[in-house]
Amino acid sequence: MAVEIPPLIKPSRLRRRGGLWGECLAEFLGTFVLIAFGCGSVATAVAALPGSGRTAGPTTFFLGAGDWLLITWGWAFAVVFGVYVAGGVSGAHINPAVTLAFAVRRRFPWVKVVPYWCAQLVGAFAGAALVYAVYHDAINTFDAAMKGPKTNGHTVASFSIFATFPAPYFHGGVWGPLVDQIVGTALLLMLIAAVVDLRNTAVKANLGPLVVGFVVAAIGISYGANAGYAINPARDFGPRLFTFAAGWGDLALPGSLAGSFSHYWWIPIVGPLVGGVVGVLAYDLFVGDVLTVRAQEGVPPEPGRTRVSTQDEE
Repeated sequence: MAVEIPPLIKPSRLRRRGGLWGECLAEFLGTFVLIAFGCGSVATAVAALPGSGRTAGPTTFFLGAGDWLLITWGWAFAVVFGVYVAGGVSGAHINPAVTLAFAVRRRFPWVKVVPYWCAQLVGAFAGAALVYAVYHDAINTFDAAMKGPKTNGHTVASFSIFATFPAPYFHGGVWGPLVDQIVGTALLLMLIAAVVDLRNTAVKANLGPLVVGFVVAAIGISYGANAGYAINPARDFGPRLFTFAAGWGDLALPGSLAGSFSHYWWIPIVGPLVGGVVGVLAYDLFVGDVLTVRAQEGVPPEPGRTRVSTQDEE
């Protein structure tokens, strides 16, 4: 904005926000926005629409692919706005996998990694608490009407509003969901690296957050059904901690449902952290190093050419 905005905090207390503390506050708020909109979209699809009479029954949801698109685009918008909120202060990682990958390959200071992770986790927990505060009536009504296995009165369907779990066709196996999370997060970081790389065809005019949102939508559409495409340790573990405290019990921690999955909680943490590093390394190996060499040559060829053309060739 062109007008001068006076600070809310006294100048004597404001200076400390100019460094790491301010960046952590931005990461907290950005991740809070991410979860508020992302989990909010799932709450709408799973509990609020059925409970408000907008579907065929009080427990009817996911009748077709269109229902899944509501959630994938909900998470896409959540990422867009979360990045716009925090981007100018912290770079808007809002994802521990991004923070780790940038520390490994983008010279992000290692001393900031754990503080960023803590801020992201707390922001995710707070975002989940907001969603529950707004939708707890719909969630409780949905769980009461839902048949099937329940843990402390809650169902795995209502748990899916907040955190992730593997599809039944994995039969409780570990490797399928783990590979799914590695692949999904590798694609996320590979594409983020491409979007923000000014040496490449980087997005201009501050449209980067929008394109990253498109990336998340693409991953959800293409790889979302296997295990809920957490692709973000804070996005899964923060709400998981909240649901454990709110009464979902073993469904949240350790992440177990008899006959379906057991001790699942660590997979959406380890998988994305590994996948994020794999993704940024893959981008640098196949594209980033090429751009570096061309920049060192001083006159890089046009895209698609292997050398600079001569006037005769023109």
